[in-house]
Amino acid sequence: MDTITPRPVDAVIAAARGFLGDRLSTNAAVREQHSHGEDSSTPTLPDAVAFVETTEEVSRLLRLCHQHEVPVVPFGAGTSLEGHVNPVRAGISLDLSRMTAILEVNAEDMDCLVEPGVTRQQLNDHLRDQGMFFPVDPGSHCTLGGMVATRASGTNAVRYGTIRENVLGLEVVLADGRVIQTGGRTRKAANGYDLTRLFVGSEGTLGVVTKVRLRLHGIPEAMSSAVVQFDGLEGAVRSVIEVMQMGVPVARIELLDDDMMAAAISYSKLEGYAPLTTLFLEFHGSEAGVQEQAETVEAITAGHGGHGFQWAKDPALRAKLWKARHDSYWAGCAAKPGWKALTTDVCVPISRLAEALLGAKEEAKELGHFTCIVGHVGDGNFHQMVLYDPNDPQGLERAWDMDRRIVARGLALGGTCSGEHGIGLGKREFLEEEHGAEALAVMRSLKHALDPKGIMNPGKMFRN
Repeated sequence: MDTITPRPVDAVIAAARGFLGDRLSTNAAVREQHSHGEDSSTPTLPDAVAFVETTEEVSRLLRLCHQHEVPVVPFGAGTSLEGHVNPVRAGISLDLSRMTAILEVNAEDMDCLVEPGVTRQQLNDHLRDQGMFFPVDPGSHCTLGGMVATRASGTNAVRYGTIRENVLGLEVVLADGRVIQTGGRTRKAANGYDLTRLFVGSEGTLGVVTKVRLRLHGIPEAMSSAVVQFDGLEGAVRSVIEVMQMGVPVARIELLDDDMMAAAISYSKLEGYAPLTTLFLEFHGSEAGVQEQAETVEAITAGHGGHGFQWAKDPALRAKLWKARHDSYWAGCAAKPGWKALTTDVCVPISRLAEALLGAKEEAKELGHFTCIVGHVGDGNFHQMVLYDPNDPQGLERAWDMDRRIVARGLALGGTCSGEHGIGLGKREFLEEEHGAEALAVMRSLKHALDPKGIMNPGKMFRN
């Protein structure tokens, strides 16, 4: 009589049910929900989904998975764009979205301690009455733990920095279940290896973040948004370069090309704007400072063909403009109903932005691609959405070919394949090209030292 050999994951599931109960799910719908993010990678079902609520539960589960050599894939809100949460080798999807406590807010020192399932919006709602905010704004409803894991950035990075500059310390559960603390509450330290920065951007391949200590900022006295339009890309890009080189302290400076602006006008019902290349800007500071910044930028943009410069001090109008910017991905997708989008994430030195952006757009047109560009251009980062027909057997591969061309151009200009989305599955092929074999070997050695059995988010960042 044939016997069925128990799988290691079955032993983990059985043991984890002892302390998670019905929060350890093998339901098909729940597993499907955790099989993918917002990317074009092929979904893969995990064997089970664990909804953890405490650091102790994370530690116990990782000890089990380490013992039985079962893969673990951390999962936050599932909004990643590079396949970070796809459980390509099955195993356990570790859902941290229930860890939503804001544990400390230290107003005098302007820092806080939160659990990884807290979103940026939830934190800022909590902080608003205390005169503080957390500025890193990727534009999606993502968790702070996920932002740490992917080294997230966003529209405010040009003034306030990325998540990397705004994380003071972490609590991390290692692959074998050990819990460590990194960093602290001081603004600077020279006391050993910077483990905090090691885990920021590690994409769940080295451990699981269970607490995050963040730097906070005071809500500015005055904020004003502005919109200015151009008849072509070049004038807009040259304006951005001059604004940054002159040291104007803009809080946000975002570019939408004509195709993206047309999509945003239709999708977000933006009235009074033409489908032209457009800069969205925001200024923070005192009333006088904000006015000075805006007047300086207006003069710069006018010198490069900018027209229709409009201020927006009204909070409702500012919110509408930035919601339209944050919805640009969905607007771009809606421009071609039924089509899908592959999103690039190139970042180049600001002086090379014109070459990267103009060249990529022109090459896409020559190859017959419909693309939309939106960018955090104040720090040289832009996203070119390559839309493709999923019913075309060659559609996705043609889109990937375009993505490779855009990345190759960016690398040749001294840039990076990813300014903020991370590597995950989607950009693994570019990592060695960008850093070289020796640097990649050092990364692998760090991975092996902290995760010798290779259970933490396997298949991500490295091909094997």
